[in-house]
Amino acid sequence: MSICWIIFIVCAAGWHIGMYGMFKKAGITPWKALIPFYNTWCMVEKMELKKGWFFLQFIPVAGAFITIWITIKFVEHFGRFGVGHHAATVFLPFIYFPYLGFSSSERFAGKKVVDNYKKSAAREWIDAAAFAIVAATLIRTFVFEAYTIPTPSMEKTLLVNDFLFVSKFAYGPRIPNTPIAMPFVHNTMPFVPVKSYSEAIKIPYTRWFASPVKRNDVVVFNFPVNDTLINDEANYGSLVTYYEAIRRMGSREEVQKQYANIIITRPVDKRENFIKRCVAIGGDELKVVNGQVFINGQPQPLFPQSQRFYVLTYPQNDYVDVDKLKSFGINARESQNDVQPMTAGHLLVNVTNQEKANLKLPAGYVLNDFIVDYKHPGYRTEELYPYYDTIHHWSVDNYGPIIIPKKGITIQLTPDNILRYQRCIEVYENNKFENKGGQIFLNGVLSAQYTFKMNYYWMMGDNRHMSLDSRYWGFVPEDHVVGKASLIWFSWEGGPRWKRLFNLIK
Repeated sequence: MSICWIIFIVCAAGWHIGMYGMFKKAGITPWKALIPFYNTWCMVEKMELKKGWFFLQFIPVAGAFITIWITIKFVEHFGRFGVGHHAATVFLPFIYFPYLGFSSSERFAGKKVVDNYKKSAAREWIDAAAFAIVAATLIRTFVFEAYTIPTPSMEKTLLVNDFLFVSKFAYGPRIPNTPIAMPFVHNTMPFVPVKSYSEAIKIPYTRWFASPVKRNDVVVFNFPVNDTLINDEANYGSLVTYYEAIRRMGSREEVQKQYANIIITRPVDKRENFIKRCVAIGGDELKVVNGQVFINGQPQPLFPQSQRFYVLTYPQNDYVDVDKLKSFGINARESQNDVQPMTAGHLLVNVTNQEKANLKLPAGYVLNDFIVDYKHPGYRTEELYPYYDTIHHWSVDNYGPIIIPKKGITIQLTPDNILRYQRCIEVYENNKFENKGGQIFLNGVLSAQYTFKMNYYWMMGDNRHMSLDSRYWGFVPEDHVVGKASLIWFSWEGGPRWKRLFNLIK
C-alpha cells in the first residue's frame, strides 16, 4: 500500500472516530457519524439549519466548500469560535475532532451558545467561508476532485451526467503548474471569457509520492494536444484540435491567418480534462486487431460494459426500434446515436460485451462484427496518429503495432520513430528539435538516439467506435495525469439514477 493511501486512511479514520464522539456528546446516535452525507444531514438537523444547506453539498466542486462549512458550524456548537479552532477543523480534523469527541473538558453547548456569541454575523460568515475555501481548494488540488462525465466516450462503463470522485492520491498529488488561480475554476472564469489563472509563477512538474498508472485504470488527464487551441468550442476547441486544423488546412500559416484572434495556449494543468481507460503503459507494445486490443501479443480483457458497433441483420419486412432491441437484451439509445440505419434489413447497433454475451435474438436475426478498415466509407488514415499512411492501412479497429514510450528507454531516431515520437521529444520533454537534411539535432547537438525522461500512457474510451482517444492524438505523458476515477457519487438523467449511486468504477 502506498504512503498516500496510508495517510488518507489514517486521516479519514481520525475524522470519523472524532465525529463519532462528537455525535454522542451532541445526543445524536453515534453510528450515524460513520455514514457519508447522512452524517452532515444529522448535523444540519441538530443545528436547526435550513435543509437546503445539506443539498448544496451535491453541487460539483462547490459542494466540498459547503461540507466544510457545515463541520465548522458544528464545531461552533461546542463553543469553539476562535480562528485557531476553525483552522484545526479545516487542517487537522483527524486530530481535533477526536479531542472534541472524547476529551472530558469539551462538551456540546448547543444552539443557545451560538446565538449568544458576540461575533457579528458578517464576521462569522467571513471566517468560516475563508477557512472552508482554503480547505476545499487544498482537498480539490491534492486529495480528490468532483468530475462530471460530459460525453458518451466511456459508455456504458460511465454514463453522461455521472458525477465522479477522482482520487488525486492514487498516483500521487500533482503540484499545480500555475498556483495563482481562482478557486474552484478550471481555466476560464464563469460568465466572462477570460483566463482564471495567472502564469506569473510557473512550477515545473512535481508529483509527491508518485505512483504509476496501471493498465485498465480509468484515468482523468489533461488533454495533451490542448496546449494550443482554436478557442471556438462549437467547431474547434477539443473537438477539432489546432493541430488537426493545420493538417486539414495544409499549413500552420493558413490556420494562423484565419484564426489568429482566437488561438490561445494553455499550461499543462489548465488543459481540458479528459477521462479514458489506460490500455497500455510505458514499454508496452500495443496492437488492435479487428477491434481486440493486444498488449505485448496478449489479448486484453473485455470489460462487461465496454461497447462497440455491430451490424444487426434482420428480415426486411420487420420493423426494429429501440424498444424491440431492448426485448433482445440490447439497451441502445437513439439519444446517444447507439442505433444508426444502414441498408434495408440492416442496423448499426452499439452493443456492450455483457449484452452480446446474453443476447436473445429471434430466428432470422443475426449480429455480425462491424470492423472499421480502410475500405470503410469515410476512412482516412491521416486522421489517426501518427498521421501517415502505412502498408498495413491502420484504422480504429486495426491499429499498430506501436511502442509506448517509457522513462529510461532509448530509441534510435529513424524516420519512422521521428514521426511517432517527435512530439514527445520536442513538446512534452522540452527539447529543441531540428531536422537538417535528415540529420537530427537535439538542443543543438547531433543525435542518433534519444532516451525518454517520462513515462507515457495509451488511453482509449470504452465506447470504442465513439471515442476521441489516443488513436487520434497519441500518447499521454505522466505529467498530464490528474487522478484515478474511483467512485460514482451521483448520476442524473431526467432524475436520479439511483442504482448508480456510490458505485465503484472498474
